[in-house]
Amino acid sequence: MNRLASLYYSLHDGLFGVLRHLDWLAPLALRLYLVPVFWLAGIQKIRGMENTIEWFGNPDWGLGLPFPALLAHLAAYTEAIGALLLLLGLATRWVALPLLVTMAVAAFAVHWQNGWAAIADSGAEEIAVRLGAAQELLREHGNYTWLTEHGNLVILNNGVEFAATYFIMLLALLYMGGGRFVSADYYLSRLYPRRIFLRPKMLD
Repeated sequence: MNRLASLYYSLHDGLFGVLRHLDWLAPLALRLYLVPVFWLAGIQKIRGMENTIEWFGNPDWGLGLPFPALLAHLAAYTEAIGALLLLLGLATRWVALPLLVTMAVAAFAVHWQNGWAAIADSGAEEIAVRLGAAQELLREHGNYTWLTEHGNLVILNNGVEFAATYFIMLLALLYMGGGRFVSADYYLSRLYPRRIFLRPKMLD
C-alpha cells in the first residue's frame, strides 16, 4: 500500500508540478471567454436603453424590478465596463463581484422559472412536435436550406444554464484573480508590492 501511495504521489507531483508553470492559462481562458459575453450584453442594453428600462420595470412581460432606470443603467454599464476590465485583467476580483450579482439576478429573475436547460431537449415529445411543425412550415414557405445552413433549428428554453455557467466562471476568477503574466493586476502587484503599503511604521 505504501509503495502504491508513493508511486501515485510521484506521478502526481511529476505531472501537476509541471502544470504549475502554466497556471496562468486557466484565468486567461476564463477572462477571454467572458469578455464577448458581457460586452455584447452590455452594449445591447446601452444601445436600446429605453427598451431595457421598460423591460426591467414592466411587471406584465418584463422583470417588474423596482427603480428600473437605475438598475438598467447599472446592469448595462457593469457588463460593458466589466468586459473591458476582464480583457485587461485589471481589478479582476473587484469586477467579478458586481458581475456575479448581475448573473444571480438574471438567473432568478429571468431564467429560473424555465428550469435548467438553455436549449429545449429536441428529443422530448412535446418539443419534437413543435420543432417538427416549425420545420414543415419553413420547408413549405421559406428557404429551409439557407435558414439551416449554419446549424439546425432549436427551441430556446431560456433556462438558468448559461447564467449559472457564467456565475461559476466568475466565481473562479474571484478566487484566482487575473492570472500571472497575462493580467494588468499581476504587473501592478509587482510594480507596487503590497508589503510596501502594509509595512508597519517604524517608531522614531
